[in-house]
Amino acid sequence: MVRVALLSYRSKAHCGGQGIYLRHLSRELVALGHEVTVFSGQPYPELDPGVDLVKVPSLDLYREPDPFRVPHLREFRDRIDVLEFATMCTAGFPEPWTFGKRLVAQHLDALKTFDVIHDNQTLAHGVLELQELGLPLVASIHHPITMDRKLDLAAAPTLRKKLSLRRWYGFLRMQGKVARGLKHIVTVSQSSAVDIAREFGVDPERIDVIPLGVQPEVFAPYAGKRVPGRIVAMASADSPLKGIATLLESLAKLRTERDVTLTLVTKPTAGGVTERLVDRLGIGDIVTFVHGLSVEDLAATMGSAEIVCVPSLYEGFSLPTLEAMACGTPLVVSDGGAIPEVVGEPGLCADIVPAGDAEALTAALGALLDDPDRRERMGQAARERARTTFSWEAVARATAKIYEHAIHQARGDRSSRPTVSTQAGI
Repeated sequence: MVRVALLSYRSKAHCGGQGIYLRHLSRELVALGHEVTVFSGQPYPELDPGVDLVKVPSLDLYREPDPFRVPHLREFRDRIDVLEFATMCTAGFPEPWTFGKRLVAQHLDALKTFDVIHDNQTLAHGVLELQELGLPLVASIHHPITMDRKLDLAAAPTLRKKLSLRRWYGFLRMQGKVARGLKHIVTVSQSSAVDIAREFGVDPERIDVIPLGVQPEVFAPYAGKRVPGRIVAMASADSPLKGIATLLESLAKLRTERDVTLTLVTKPTAGGVTERLVDRLGIGDIVTFVHGLSVEDLAATMGSAEIVCVPSLYEGFSLPTLEAMACGTPLVVSDGGAIPEVVGEPGLCADIVPAGDAEALTAALGALLDDPDRRERMGQAARERARTTFSWEAVARATAKIYEHAIHQARGDRSSRPTVSTQAGI
């Protein structure tokens, strides 16, 4: 039995990946007999019975529905709060940095009692301090956020916007420095491992790949009938990274020849780039935005579609892709980042097109919409691949092996790294 302190500077429960990863990993570690305590900033995670939560409150400056809020004077508790607010006021993003500072200032004694500390993408100076104190530390990097920065900068329409984005992403200097100092890094795909090594200058030998899992009993084939012509996509609509603009351009072309609709699982910014593009393309009558879905409703939405589309320009893994596969829905996906690793052989579970290529995406969607027999075969293959290859239990077992190695190294044992596999049944 290993006592695990699992750290996450924010843990939104149903989207963004971090909170989802936290919940499933912690649950399966407990099922294996380990003790897990989550230290999290806001928004706090949803956790299963047996997992303890230690709240590490911030000023919660980016909460919904009032992001970039101005706190009341009585909300400020200490110097860290002042630094957090000041950084936001100068267009920076302080949460990872201040979360690390709060950990050391408020919870150091408690953290010293754990067998291993697992950081979920905070990559803050304070987290690295724990390793420097001799505590066994493992860090998850789902993908380097430098990839987001590159795509956001490329899409920025003005110099002012580019300068603002550079300031916002200023925390990446810290994350790169911390990543280079880490002894044990876990990531979710071979693609992300290559990108982490290149972007952060990390020794590839210190990176282990453990793909994510899925709950096939939750994300399961839809009990009802699929909606003819329905395409579903799940993404942050206004993020260039997710490629929604490419999908909307394709949809505008598809509707000239077919009866199609698009359900976007997202909440777009009012009057933002996505809403403006929908208006410009004249497709508002066939595009529906939905958000705040329960896991069950999300699975039903994916399962009701004839096709799920993942047009992202880049993904470190793409959990929505895996969830759609588990629902038995065929996919058309881009080749951005790790998506091909998730779907496997082209044409088996998904058709793969070049990221950002609207013409290729239109052709692939149209061809699959026109071939119900092929959609059925692909959906069955997708379900089988998700069910047999990706398991949260396997993720937990592989992660526990990394914990044991980190503990042994911290004690001075120079034994070789463990062999890690998350294939089902191993």
